[in-house]
Amino acid sequence: MHIVLLEPEIPQNAGNIARTCAVTNSVLHLIKPLGFSVDDKYLKRAGLDYWKLLDIRYYENFQDFVEKNQGIRLWMATTKARHVYSDVEYKEDDFIMFGRESAGIPEEILMAHEETSIRIPMLEAARSLNLSNSVAIVIYEAFRQQGFPGMLTEGQLHRHTW
Repeated sequence: MHIVLLEPEIPQNAGNIARTCAVTNSVLHLIKPLGFSVDDKYLKRAGLDYWKLLDIRYYENFQDFVEKNQGIRLWMATTKARHVYSDVEYKEDDFIMFGRESAGIPEEILMAHEETSIRIPMLEAARSLNLSNSVAIVIYEAFRQQGFPGMLTEGQLHRHTW
């Protein structure tokens, strides 16, 4: 799976998302401009020691991303979508894009992806969920549908036995 962040602004969110990508073996795609330096201490702290497990790719802008990833299936996670994220069928190599914390994905981009725009249901009075929470919700639904390939589905106690 692939997580795409379009112009992320908050380093702690990007760090949390990087950690989620690392533990799910998902590729993280960052589309500039970024609202932080990739050397930011809050970004590094949120990602803990998982950076070495991460496949991360950078793009100068959305057009650069499109040119380098032709033929992909791209889901657009947005509060403006008509389809609920859990009602669609995800495939192994799908890309899921999330927009800026302050503005989401521009409507000009969404217009070309109406059928692959998805939303997380929430109360009408709320604007949106936290970006890193949204990524976790959607990516784990995608992996649940696929049977969590390559992931541990049961844990072990450290000092005791089940």
